[in-house]
Amino acid sequence: MSIVTDLLAKPGVIAAGEYAYRGDRFSYRGTLSDEHARMASIMCRATTMGVNMESRMLEAFQTRNGLYPPRGWVVHGPDYTVCVMANVFCMLDNAQGSINDMIGFMRQALAKVSSNLI
Repeated sequence: MSIVTDLLAKPGVIAAGEYAYRGDRFSYRGTLSDEHARMASIMCRATTMGVNMESRMLEAFQTRNGLYPPRGWVVHGPDYTVCVMANVFCMLDNAQGSINDMIGFMRQALAKVSSNLI
């Protein structure tokens, strides 16, 4: 099974997918429209690039601070959470699922993905 299929089987996951770091491709499964999935992949790529820039800046201030290279990021709102690790995104309904379980699963499943892809 793929990581997307595995994520969709988790409680509370409403959509999951993968995006290309180049920004030219994405794939997803779940309850998003094609347009919302396209916008989500653009947001994920842009935010990932920003997080990488910020972690490089922090690394310049203090080397080996443990924040570079970043493995992912999370936006946690009152109703929904977006979790991104490597080039995989997951959208979670907070009332139905656990952010801790989701991040733990993604960390384990994507542990061997290179962080030097950007």
